Amino acid sequence: MAYNLLKGKKGIISGALDEKSIAWKIALKAKEEGATFTLTNAPIAMRMGQINKLAEQCGAEIIPADATSVEDIEKLYTRSMEVLGGKVDFVLHSIGMSPNVRKGRSYGDLNYEWFLKSIDISALSFHKMLQVAEKLDAINEWGSVVGLSYIASQRTFPDYSDMAQAKAVLESIARSYGYRYGKLKKVRVNTVSQSPTKTTAGTGVGGFDAFFDYADKMSPLGNATAEECADYVITLFSDFTRKVTMQNLYHDGGFSSSGISEEIVEKMKQ
Repeated sequence: MAYNLLKGKKGIISGALDEKSIAWKIALKAKEEGATFTLTNAPIAMRMGQINKLAEQCGAEIIPADATSVEDIEKLYTRSMEVLGGKVDFVLHSIGMSPNVRKGRSYGDLNYEWFLKSIDISALSFHKMLQVAEKLDAINEWGSVVGLSYIASQRTFPDYSDMAQAKAVLESIARSYGYRYGKLKKVRVNTVSQSPTKTTAGTGVGGFDAFFDYADKMSPLGNATAEECADYVITLFSDFTRKVTMQNLYHDGGFSSSGISEEIVEKMKQ
């Protein structure tokens, strides 16, 4: 059921790789709720994914952009405003990658050049997207910017490695830039800390299946799905959350507030 929550709104959605992607689900939901938008991803990710299929479904133009390149981000905003006929109302940052995780380097044997790359791709890109938007005055007043995060920014999880630091930086940027952009243009900036989700990127983390099951047993409402995350993010793009900013918002079925669950206790007794 659609509610026209984004009727007349324009936006930019990054990070949709394939049908498992949270960004993919958000794009479909945004379209259903009345939004028009452009899609963007890194050229290498576009070659690996199926973004053309999504663009066709949503009637959206694809604008390739390396999120670590200020020049590419400037082109992304400029072209988006041309295509959409004006400034945007929402931006989704769904970008994250760790060469150390991808190449199986343990946390005690990190390649530091790769570590810096993890931070650049997964966190500094968020600052770059915000800073370029501010300089180009690309986001309408009361606009909304959302970045996708994970609770490993706050707690230690085996095998999440340097992505934990990247997510911590991402959330810090949301607070710092949220204050600045709120004062300047009433633009709100938040991150959503989602349950472990069976995306292509998520399942690439070591031990994901066991970790997914543990989180599901720990959460009174169970793990939040990609589709449910899309529903939540749409509310953050909408006018119903105009005074929500600088927050890291947990969308995890209650995992973040649970100490232990009956299911885990029973499991430990076995």
